[in-house]
Amino acid sequence: MRLSTRPLAILLAATSLAALSGVSKAESVTGAGSSFAAPIYQAWSDAAKTAAGVSVNYQSVGSSAGQNQVLAGTVDFGASDAPMDARKIESAHLFQFPTVMGGIVPVVNIPGMKPNALRLSGEVLAGIYAGEITQWNDAKIASLNPGVKLPDLAIAPIHRADGSGTTFVFTSYLARSSDSWKTNLGAGTSISWPGGLGARGNDGVAATVQNTEGGIGYVEYAYASRNHLTTTRLHNRAGDDVEANQTSFAHAAESADWQHASHFAVDLLDTAGKGAWPIVSATYVLTPVPPKDAARGKAVRNFFSWAFQQGDSIAAKLDYVALPQAVKTNILSSWK
Repeated sequence: MRLSTRPLAILLAATSLAALSGVSKAESVTGAGSSFAAPIYQAWSDAAKTAAGVSVNYQSVGSSAGQNQVLAGTVDFGASDAPMDARKIESAHLFQFPTVMGGIVPVVNIPGMKPNALRLSGEVLAGIYAGEITQWNDAKIASLNPGVKLPDLAIAPIHRADGSGTTFVFTSYLARSSDSWKTNLGAGTSISWPGGLGARGNDGVAATVQNTEGGIGYVEYAYASRNHLTTTRLHNRAGDDVEANQTSFAHAAESADWQHASHFAVDLLDTAGKGAWPIVSATYVLTPVPPKDAARGKAVRNFFSWAFQQGDSIAAKLDYVALPQAVKTNILSSWK
């Protein structure tokens, strides 16, 4: 994938003017899918009604449902944290592109545990979710946490019950961290979990962790931050024990190979960058090309063109990481 170096403003000018001309009467479009992306699409939608003349009705129903709905033609765009298979994209005449990046973070409910005091690794997380590590004072956890008081408390793993891009990203990370996980459980938007509790959506996992003593779950960082959940550190490929924040997410993005990503499906997992958070993902939009309805298709493009030009500050407030400008430029130039 060749990244254009033309200024983003040149490519945005025509779409921005077209969008602004429709401010008096907002064009309504529908989207559905990723709960990871729901906070940013909802915030962008609120701002874009006036600024870009586009009203977006977005339903947070999970990545699998988002892919299915755009394939069925029931929405103007689908949203998924798991990139769609390239052959399916091409046969369905879809255009896939990332919009923002964010981190998936483990969150725990351990009495007395302070945020980021607990250190974990991919191998230990895989052991927990495989049902092999069942107590918080297990020797494998204790070895990562010298000086940290760990309770003799049962671990309650909590996972997504719906088809989820967040699950795809998380289980892909576990498969890279553990050969046993890769062989026996694998990665996907939905897998056969060995045990634990299921909850729907990032918000459902967050609420279940909050209400379950000994619980551990995985959520998009914005949900952890907004709900004041207890996050953990993670050991990364560079040998650092890192905290989840915009800086560590950005370090992961800086190490990614954008130029060779098919259909913009960049790999951000466990990158080699120093200080990089190991579970980072872009979230993707899928839209028909050409659109079934020209006016609505134009409104979808106007919405994301405006978001790429004006939405970075909104994304930052919600703890997402913006795409590099060259990637935004290439998306818009590729979107025919």
